[in-house]
Amino acid sequence: MEDSLYMSRCLTLAALGEGYVAPNPMVGALLMCNGQIIGEGYHRAYGGVHAEPNAINSVTDKSMLCKSTLYVTLEPCSHFGKTPPCAELIVRCGIPKVVIGTEDPNPKVAGKGIKILQNAGIEVVTGVLKDECYDLNKRFFTFIEKKRPFIVLKWAQTADGFLDIERKNCAQKPLQISNRLTKILTHKVRTENQAIMVGTNTVLLDNPKLTARHWQGKAPVRLILDPKGRIPDTFNVMDGSEPTFVFTEKENKTNRKNCEFIYFDFSKKNITHLVTEIYNLNIHSVLVEGGAKLLTSFINEQLWDDAQIEISPIQTGKGVKAPFLPLALLGEKEYEKNRILFYKNAISG
Repeated sequence: MEDSLYMSRCLTLAALGEGYVAPNPMVGALLMCNGQIIGEGYHRAYGGVHAEPNAINSVTDKSMLCKSTLYVTLEPCSHFGKTPPCAELIVRCGIPKVVIGTEDPNPKVAGKGIKILQNAGIEVVTGVLKDECYDLNKRFFTFIEKKRPFIVLKWAQTADGFLDIERKNCAQKPLQISNRLTKILTHKVRTENQAIMVGTNTVLLDNPKLTARHWQGKAPVRLILDPKGRIPDTFNVMDGSEPTFVFTEKENKTNRKNCEFIYFDFSKKNITHLVTEIYNLNIHSVLVEGGAKLLTSFINEQLWDDAQIEISPIQTGKGVKAPFLPLALLGEKEYEKNRILFYKNAISG
């Protein structure tokens, strides 16, 4: 029971790194000695110090380390990357016991960190709140285990199933489906994912910025599908404010500040090929926001993991038809009369 309680605290710490550590996993750690927490820390930013050193460095009296237990949500790393191996630091500090939430599937670690600890005579306990630790880093685990990014589908629709009114260009205002709160929550979801994807028509009709300006956190990398090169350079997604990748069949496109054009033959390659291209960019999660054709293509290929569908009580009777998700509802929440439905794809590829 105590192990679960302390691991729960580690999970809370780990979540503080959400939106800042990708493509690394979120990790939290704490040190217990004589029934008291003497230090705690979490992985704060990609390329920065890991959770275990942060927890160890926060301990005022280092002589207590040799009598303490380290709790950590993920197996301590065993290799040199942007930081030294955490497992070796734990050994040097003389910490006698380590409790781990879940093992690290990364082939560079994958049990090697645990072995370093055990070979040094450290008692190792694994699997404490394993499911919760796995779910916290579902994006990281999917990226490593399935060799593709974790994919979240998201859209807002009317009660009678429409995404928008029929429009010809961005001069016509879109149908306002989201309310004040759900617009903010959309930006929160953007910070939770490393990238955001939209198609050509969404950009031409909405001229979106695709940033996370209404929520604290890192803005997602923008992934734009523009096969025929129809998006003008003056549009917001081309402004260079955030890293942007444009997938296009136009071979004469020149890269510009913070914007890279990637040749992709849409006539010969499908969504699966596109996802592989994104994986090769070291992007571990993608939020797909539209439009209807793009969302439907992911649904048809069963190539998605989570979905969030916002439903407004308004009705239009006509317009752009929303995609159909033929799965049982996982849960829902209401925000000022708008409902957000949550789905999980148990058979994603």
